[in-house]
Amino acid sequence: MSEAIKPVKIKGTAFWACLDKVNTMSGNYQLDIGELSEAAVKALEEMGITALHKEQQGFYITCKSQYTIFAVDPDGDRITDKVGNGSKVIALIGPYDWKFKNKKGVSASLKKLVITELVRYEAGDDADVADDEEAL
Repeated sequence: MSEAIKPVKIKGTAFWACLDKVNTMSGNYQLDIGELSEAAVKALEEMGITALHKEQQGFYITCKSQYTIFAVDPDGDRITDKVGNGSKVIALIGPYDWKFKNKKGVSASLKKLVITELVRYEAGDDADVADDEEAL
């Protein structure tokens, strides 16, 4: 059923992007797209996709894939940097139906991801965490 529904273009903010590395909690490549507008939430709901809400992210959806998620810049060039929280995105989202253990639903299928403002993710220095001299 959802294959006949035309994808919708939404703007938002990236959170917890695992584009080229599997998220250990879900076992998938994924990212949350948050700070969605009321119009985006309405368009997603019309496709059967439920936008959730958290204080830090506002309304958001989670896009998951079994495959690496590729992102491009506005010129279409592939982004190889790690995408950090706060990156501004435009995404083409379609619905897909799923069934699993007597449950079924509709989730977001990420068709294209454009990073319009990249916030590069840089892992913090965990070296000082291992030093137990200052531990409380």
